[in-house]
Amino acid sequence: MRADQPEQAPVSMRTIVLDIHPDGSMHVTIDGNPLPPEDEWPWSRSAFPQIIDQASEDRSRPVRVEVHEADGTSFTDLLPARPPRRTPEPDPAPEPAKPRKHRTGAKLIEVTAEGFIPGEDIICCLIASHTEAAPDAAARALVDLKQVTKALQTGNGEVVLIGRISGHMVVRSLS
Repeated sequence: MRADQPEQAPVSMRTIVLDIHPDGSMHVTIDGNPLPPEDEWPWSRSAFPQIIDQASEDRSRPVRVEVHEADGTSFTDLLPARPPRRTPEPDPAPEPAKPRKHRTGAKLIEVTAEGFIPGEDIICCLIASHTEAAPDAAARALVDLKQVTKALQTGNGEVVLIGRISGHMVVRSLS
C-alpha cells in the first residue's frame, strides 16, 4: 500500500447457507449459526427474500449466498449492499391560493320527459349538429365545437334523453 492512499476498512460479508432437503424444506445458517424460522417450520424456498433481507440488514450489507440442492448441485452468489436510499426533497410549499373571481351561478335549463324505467340511468346528449345517412345507411358527423359552445351560451339547441336499459329516446328543444 502506498503511503498517500488512505487505509480502508476490511469488508465484512455475511455468508448465508441454504441447505435444501428433498421435500423442499430448508435448513438455514448465517455465518455458521442456525437461523430458525420466524413463523413457519421448516423454512421453504418462498422465504429466500425474507432470509436475505434479515441477513443483509435490509440489504445494507453485502452477503454471500450458498445454495446446496438436495440433488447435490450447488451455487453461490454475492449480493452487494444497496446504496442508502436518499430521502426525497420535500415538495416546496404550495403558493398561497389566489382569490377567485366571483362567478355568477350556473344557468340551468330543466329538460323533462316520461316513458323511462324507474331508476334507470338516463343519458343526456346535447345535439351539436345534424347529418343524414348515406345510401349505404352509414352516417358521418362532423362536430364544430363553436356550435356546441353557441348552443350552451344561448340556450338554443336540442337535447336527447336516452334510457340505457329501455332504449327509450326523447328529443327536447332547449328554447
